Amino acid sequence: MDGMQQHTEQNLRWYSFSLFEPHPELRHGVFTRFGGVSGPQGDELSLAFNAAEPTERTLINIRRAAEALRLPSPALSRQNHGDWVLVVRPGDNYRPQGPEEVRGDYDALVAPEPGVSLMIKVADCQAVILYHPQSRALGLAHSGWRGSVRNILGKTVAEMAALGADPAEIKAAISPSLGPCCAEFINYRQELPEKFWEFMNDNHFDFWAISRRQLTEAGLRAENIAVAGVCTKCSPEFYSYRRGDAARFGIMAGVAA
Repeated sequence: MDGMQQHTEQNLRWYSFSLFEPHPELRHGVFTRFGGVSGPQGDELSLAFNAAEPTERTLINIRRAAEALRLPSPALSRQNHGDWVLVVRPGDNYRPQGPEEVRGDYDALVAPEPGVSLMIKVADCQAVILYHPQSRALGLAHSGWRGSVRNILGKTVAEMAALGADPAEIKAAISPSLGPCCAEFINYRQELPEKFWEFMNDNHFDFWAISRRQLTEAGLRAENIAVAGVCTKCSPEFYSYRRGDAARFGIMAGVAA
């Protein structure tokens, strides 16, 4: 994996980005599907509330992931492939303990102050960690193809900038997600804007490159952007909607207070 390091703890497996190694106060992990209590065999780490999985099991999985990173229970949202950004502060005490407590429909979360952990759930879409070391502001964004069309990444950077983060100093890391090998869009003329077509090869789109473009257009420096470069449909370590999975893996991050 490009610029990622693997970690294991009691069957839990996750990855961290080398891009953030100079910032130990940022605790983050891209969790695989292994090491939890969900799934047919009771050993998978699904991190999204859904009707197919008892809430209690999902909460155990979330707690295991948070404890592995030494983070508090995370803020999360319903995620609806839109472009709304939710700002979460320590005093909000927003730590959902069940689907009825989850706020929607936000596809990005921003913590302008330390002491808050955030989580995004995906199964082919990108989860993007954004960190501004100088202010210690943190953002997590969920960007599927609809989110790319709405430029959720640019809007998340704009929200962080409005809270005082200089985009030129923000670092961003793109999680494993659907790669250009498998991101086929037969009806791309109806679904994707023409400005995306330059990233196409035989009806397959490179959304990693599209996200890089959107982040640099938002003011990030190219050297501050890392891409895992792992296709979730191809990799058995991660859940994939296009492979038929209903569960979701998670990306969690928080800044130590």
